[in-house]
Amino acid sequence: MDVSDTAATGGARARSNRRRILAVAAQELSRNPQASMDDVARAAGVVRRTLYGHFPSRDALIDGIAQQAAREVTEAFHRGQADADSPDEAMARFTLAVWEVGDRYRLLIALAQRNLTSAGIHELLRPVREKTAELLEIGQRLGVFSGHLPAPVLSYAVESMTLGLLQAVNDGAWENGDAVAATTACLIAAGVPAGRAASVTERIAAARAGARPVSP
Repeated sequence: MDVSDTAATGGARARSNRRRILAVAAQELSRNPQASMDDVARAAGVVRRTLYGHFPSRDALIDGIAQQAAREVTEAFHRGQADADSPDEAMARFTLAVWEVGDRYRLLIALAQRNLTSAGIHELLRPVREKTAELLEIGQRLGVFSGHLPAPVLSYAVESMTLGLLQAVNDGAWENGDAVAATTACLIAAGVPAGRAASVTERIAAARAGARPVSP
C-alpha cells in the first residue's frame, strides 16, 4: 500500500469515527442533556484523545450534532419537493420528515440554541428557510397558501411553529407530540384549509409508514 492509499484509508477511518461519535453523542445527549465528554467517549468506545481530536470542546460537539441535524433537515426538504405533486403536499412531506429529524434531535436543538456561539440552529436552518419561502411563494401564486403575509415572513412563522411544537414536547406540555398533528398545524398556519391540511397530511403519513421496512 503506497502513501496515498494509506492516507485515504486513514481519512476514511477518521470520517467513520466522526460519524459514529456524532451518532452516539446524539443518543447520549438526548438521553441525558448533562452528559460529559467522558460519557460520550465511553459510549462511543473511543479514547478521550480521539474524541477531542474531532471535537475540541463540548460546545464544538453540540455544534457538530446541530449541523448534522440541519443537513438532515435540508435533505428532507429536497426529498419532499421531489416526490410531491402540489405545494401543500411538498410542505406536508417536508414537515413530516423534519418532525422525525426534530424529534430525534429535539433536546439537542434546545442545547444548540443555548450553547452555540453563533446564531445557533436559526442560522443553520437559513438555507432551508429560504427554500421554504420559495415553495410558499409558488403555493401563494397557485392559491394553495394564504397571501396574507409575504412568503419569506410566512416561512419564518412556519419554522417558528415547528420549533415551538418541538419545544412543547421538550417542556412536557405536549406529551408524545404527534407528527401528523404538528404537520397539519403547520399547513393550516400557511393558509391551507383545515380539512385539506388534515387529509393531505394523513394520506402522506400513511404512505410513508407503508414504505418503511417492517422490523423483524
